Amino acid sequence: MSIDVTSRPQGRIDAYFGVSRLGSNYRRELMAGTVTFLAMSYVLAVNPAVLGDHGQLGDKGIPTQAVFTATAIAAVFGTLVMGLWARYPVALAPGMGLNAFFAYTVVLEMGIPWQEALSGTFLSGVIFFVLAITKIREKIIDAIPLQMKLAVGAGIGMFVAFIGLKNAGLVVASDATFVHLGQFTKGTTLLALFGLVVTVVFLALGWHGAVLYGIVATTIVGIVSGLVDLPNQVVAMPHGLDQTFGQAIVNLPHAFTGQMAIVVLTMLFVDFFDASGTLIGIANQAGLLGPDGKLPRAAQALAADSIGTTAGAIIGTSTTTAYVESTAGVSAGGRTGLAAVSTAGWFLVAMFFFPLFAVVADAPSVTAPALIVVGVLMARALGDIDWAELEYAVPAFITVVMMPLTYSIANGIAMGLLFYPIVMVAKRRIREVHPVMWVLMVVFLAYFVFLAE
Repeated sequence: MSIDVTSRPQGRIDAYFGVSRLGSNYRRELMAGTVTFLAMSYVLAVNPAVLGDHGQLGDKGIPTQAVFTATAIAAVFGTLVMGLWARYPVALAPGMGLNAFFAYTVVLEMGIPWQEALSGTFLSGVIFFVLAITKIREKIIDAIPLQMKLAVGAGIGMFVAFIGLKNAGLVVASDATFVHLGQFTKGTTLLALFGLVVTVVFLALGWHGAVLYGIVATTIVGIVSGLVDLPNQVVAMPHGLDQTFGQAIVNLPHAFTGQMAIVVLTMLFVDFFDASGTLIGIANQAGLLGPDGKLPRAAQALAADSIGTTAGAIIGTSTTTAYVESTAGVSAGGRTGLAAVSTAGWFLVAMFFFPLFAVVADAPSVTAPALIVVGVLMARALGDIDWAELEYAVPAFITVVMMPLTYSIANGIAMGLLFYPIVMVAKRRIREVHPVMWVLMVVFLAYFVFLAE
């Protein structure tokens, strides 16, 4: 008589994650995690390109090797917490949009060193955690109108796309008109345009890893045409964290200033509502919402997101958050945290392939199409805004356009939240304005007064 030594552990795993109960199986969960990784692994190339010192930030940026390693570790850690504790098929990684805020608004525009910016990220994660494990989270979610939440997401999409267009050379500066169309005869611009076309085609075909495949195709064409350098090696041991690890804690005393308060508030605002919306959307697609339409284990899920942000800041990267690309894994059958564990495993493997991702990170023409496409996907929220009602349309429009036009996510959010109460009062709907909105109005008014000084 033979004994199946794996039956007991598998039974416990099944019971803990609810694999059979949710109509799934181990193979499907592992495959779903792989699909999610393919859909979001572009972050390993794009995040170092945005935050690293080889990109637009130059010597003001975080060492590129360190950003890559931190990005991978933050994805592994955050995704494992989400999968093992909250038990959702949701993967985490440094978020697009918030990394742009970190780089272009906080570091470039405000002149805050990246070490102190990491401290702000850390603080936002700690506050997020407190909100997640208390009932305060429900009050805050109810305080901000849905229309403003949608506008913030769409505005960030426009901002990210604008950065992508700029990096691609499709949009360039002009003394006469501020911006105008770039030179299509330039090799790098043509390469970026090729990348945008193929990525859009892959998306239209419904390929879950469309952004990654677009990056790979563009890189290959770039190497063949001599516009992208070949990597010197393929595999390398992860390193670089000695330059970033703990900087968020060391520089924490510098984070308690008026300027940093706006940074922390913006990071918290965007991450909190982005994570809430993403988690609810993915849970709804997977059929995991409760009978009342609420998110089961909401405290654990949001806390996992905040823990990812806190840990990521300590390691050396911008806000870590739930990725909407997890829907790719859900569409492939993922229903439990086991899928997230599978995704984390792939990020762990990818950590050893920095030379390959570095080639992409150092080529703006290759990563630009990814930023543009991510921007398009985020801007879809525009369709859900009630444009027929001025009290929503005006602050939403101002939020969306001010982000790319002022090159600042914080400015867009601040302007939108300033106008919302004003228009609501004009429409005689003052009683519908939550007290929190008045507090935010005062805070952001003080922010603009500070900028004017």
